[in-house]
Amino acid sequence: MTKTKAPEDLLKKLRTGHRFLVTSHINPDGDAVGSSLGLARVLKRIGKGGVVWSRDATPKIYGKLAGSERIHVGEEPPNGFPQAFDAAIVLECPTLDRTGLEGSLKELPIINIDHHLGNEQYGKVNWVDTGAPSLGSMIYRLAEGLMVDLDPDTATCLYLTLVTDTGGFRFANSTPQAFEAAAALVTEGARPDLVAQWIYESRPESAVRLLGEMLQSLELHAHGRLATAVLSHEMLEKAGASNADTEGLIDYPRSIAGVDAVALLRQVEDGKFKVSLRSRGDIDVEKVARKRGGGGHKNAAGFLIEGKSKAALKEVVAALEAILE
Repeated sequence: MTKTKAPEDLLKKLRTGHRFLVTSHINPDGDAVGSSLGLARVLKRIGKGGVVWSRDATPKIYGKLAGSERIHVGEEPPNGFPQAFDAAIVLECPTLDRTGLEGSLKELPIINIDHHLGNEQYGKVNWVDTGAPSLGSMIYRLAEGLMVDLDPDTATCLYLTLVTDTGGFRFANSTPQAFEAAAALVTEGARPDLVAQWIYESRPESAVRLLGEMLQSLELHAHGRLATAVLSHEMLEKAGASNADTEGLIDYPRSIAGVDAVALLRQVEDGKFKVSLRSRGDIDVEKVARKRGGGGHKNAAGFLIEGKSKAALKEVVAALEAILE
């Protein structure tokens, strides 16, 4: 598989700048957190400053990544913004509004690094590689372009992105490139044993209780080929859970034998739901998401939908049944 190199204009921007703001999408997942922290550490190794800013809190299962305690969280910009920064580096966001911080970020030049389909090329500098198995694998190639040797903590941050975005090397993006990057990062000192423990054996009690709540909403459609589930505010409250505890829950309905597509509707406010889609093989859920203002990958995508729970679910089911046919 062809691996694109980090473009020269990106490398030049990083070499000549002094301090950068690093951010990713709302409700950060493993790729967003690991890539952001990994990039900040790469910048530090070439003598640059890097501040990670996320609108939403880091899921607890990623809290042991080196530097996670220094992530600036919330809608209020970090100290010195915007004058203290040369540019904002936006990771894993096809559109700037996926950050939830677009109003502030527009005050800085944007460097856009992404691997999603449908990226709008909104940066002063853009590097989009839709064949990359994770954004973290692109940060590894960026480090190569900057001729940076990684320390074990940085390698572990980037290795985690591969594990989470490939589903533990189970999904279709588990390409030769993914395994090559994983091997290289382990050689650099990444700790697969710790990553596995954090992801699979460190879930908070609230997340496990939330799983029980979610599974009560599980429904099968299209002769068992489509699974749906709902997460409401009431479910989170009953489980004592937060949005960060929803990470990875969609994998449970996905694991049912015969299921080829999954939709998880998570309530974000009254009358509005975040729809997360997953699929197998040639079933392209990204087209469904893009048609509704969202995006993602062929087998993993998402979008927002408005309406009451039953009506929203009915619309999503109809859209997915159409592509399953």
